[in-house]
Amino acid sequence: MDIYFKKCTINDIHKLQDISYKTFDETFKNQNSPENMKDYLEKAFTLKQLEKELSNLSSQFYFIYLNKRLAGYLKVNIKDAQSENMGEDSLEIERIYIKSNFQKLGLGQYLINKAFEIAKKESKGKVWLGVWEKNEKAIGFYQKNGFVQTGEHSFYMGDEEQIDYIMMKTL
Repeated sequence: MDIYFKKCTINDIHKLQDISYKTFDETFKNQNSPENMKDYLEKAFTLKQLEKELSNLSSQFYFIYLNKRLAGYLKVNIKDAQSENMGEDSLEIERIYIKSNFQKLGLGQYLINKAFEIAKKESKGKVWLGVWEKNEKAIGFYQKNGFVQTGEHSFYMGDEEQIDYIMMKTL
């Protein structure tokens, strides 16, 4: 397996938008109404929104390729880019998204390990994330990687309030 990891730049915005739509839709469309999915996708992954996120110096996006094919991406945040105020000692993994046909190949593990490396390079002592309470597969993956639930927060999918577990790992 030939794995390649690349930091995203503003020049990658269309590719980032495409994979963001695709992976989010594949992951969550079966558990949400088409209206709520459409509403969320049209807000979260507009070119304007992605440009804002890409130009924030406290956020970083990385593509992962398998055998020269774009398979997924990682988004991490520090400082004020974190979606919750978890302090200066924390790095947030906001997104680990892998296309469905590339899942179960170890790419999620590769990305989470990269997030840990980034956190250490940034001198962060904790890594945290939010994961939907109904995403049991992801929760199990994070627990296997040493994350424990420390709280929860609301996440809005269209007009529906959903609960995300806050999970944290001390490095």
